[in-house]
Amino acid sequence: MSWQPLDCHAHTTLSDGALAPEQLVETVRARGVRPSIADHISTDIALGIKSVSAIREYLDEIADLGANLGGEFCFHDPLWRELPEDVTSRFTHRIGSLHAVMVGEGEWVHAFARAMPEGLALDTYLDGFLATLERFAREMPVDILAHPTLLTTAVRRLPSEEVWTEAREERMVEALFSAGIAFEISSRYRPHERIVRRAIDRGVRISLGSDGHRAEQVGDIAFSLAMARSMGVADADLYDPSVHGRRAGPAAR
Repeated sequence: MSWQPLDCHAHTTLSDGALAPEQLVETVRARGVRPSIADHISTDIALGIKSVSAIREYLDEIADLGANLGGEFCFHDPLWRELPEDVTSRFTHRIGSLHAVMVGEGEWVHAFARAMPEGLALDTYLDGFLATLERFAREMPVDILAHPTLLTTAVRRLPSEEVWTEAREERMVEALFSAGIAFEISSRYRPHERIVRRAIDRGVRISLGSDGHRAEQVGDIAFSLAMARSMGVADADLYDPSVHGRRAGPAAR
């Protein structure tokens, strides 16, 4: 069989997606892409999977569908810290997300907040984002950082050149490289080219993710694959848990 790309990151009705797991698998395969189911596992996501027992049920439900068995965990939510080995060992890969970052004295700023907290300067927020990311890389046993350039809504509207200095990019890339965590080129929250190039040049592995929630999104990784290829990443070097394995724990390579 010829090589097919892998969508490492897509959601079903088991969290906040629109397609049942079987429908997602069928839709993704019809696009010539190998499927993963990676639903939200977090007590801070309204429709997320919120307990260890619910995670076991989730894994049971998707185990025989022929898809990779993923999960997307919020770093700021403590549920991922509570998982026993018999649960974590069942995942083919785990995805970590910075859906909130800590700034100042323990204040969490959520990525989907409509406005920045009053009085919070952009530089202070970005310093908090990068400090949280570095802590995430040290502590969280995941294989992929989802949508790495997903910032809080007000900041996301700014041009990338106003936000991403080379020094900030370097901090992100170095944290991911040191921890052995892949950088997701998200088709939904598209990173700018310079930061992707920096990650590749440093030796950070690249993963592809639609972050799809709807039928027209799941498996649509054309943007992600085209960007990776345009920067010289060989198809075989794109993150695939069946080839590259998964991290055993914090700081594992």
